[in-house]
Amino acid sequence: MQVNNVSMNLSAVSSKQYPNEGYPEIALLGRSNVGKSSLINTLINRKSFAKTSSTPGKTQTLNFYNIEDQLYLVDVPGYGFAKVSKKQREEFGVMIEEYLTTRDVLKGVVILVDGRHQPSEDDISMYQYVSYYHIPTLIVATKMDKVKGNQWNKTISQVKKSMQINQTDNLQLFSAETKHGKDEVWDWIEDHMKA
Repeated sequence: MQVNNVSMNLSAVSSKQYPNEGYPEIALLGRSNVGKSSLINTLINRKSFAKTSSTPGKTQTLNFYNIEDQLYLVDVPGYGFAKVSKKQREEFGVMIEEYLTTRDVLKGVVILVDGRHQPSEDDISMYQYVSYYHIPTLIVATKMDKVKGNQWNKTISQVKKSMQINQTDNLQLFSAETKHGKDEVWDWIEDHMKA
């Protein structure tokens, strides 16, 4: 997609605050610090439109990025090691669950995993969760510029095996540094926008 116009329309914590234009939505899920903001910035050709944070767990709302008045990319709070209270984590869980299970215009999710490491229990649980609801899923292994080229096949088999990726879901290697995988991620998003 040719991206010229992007706006961060709103942040929401409940369905009452979701946008109502009816544009298709693609949600980005992943652990804190896995690179969701970097993926968004790469996709929209901006350096720091989506803010990256040195503090894991900084995103505490669903952030809706309006792309060309055609699509919302939805940045979902990171799961995992965020330094937030147990009560806050439970609130995040309810907010994310409500969004994923009730949003009619949600066309798919992109789950980001760190390509340098084995997927975490949280990654596996999130994938099982969205699979249960039959939400089309693209798994994106990030930070691949930090993985030697001869190890990429190992990353692919490690992610596929530990997450038990089903036949209909895809896996894409990605690097915000080199832009590797950017076009393929866009292709997947565009295919699912029309679904």
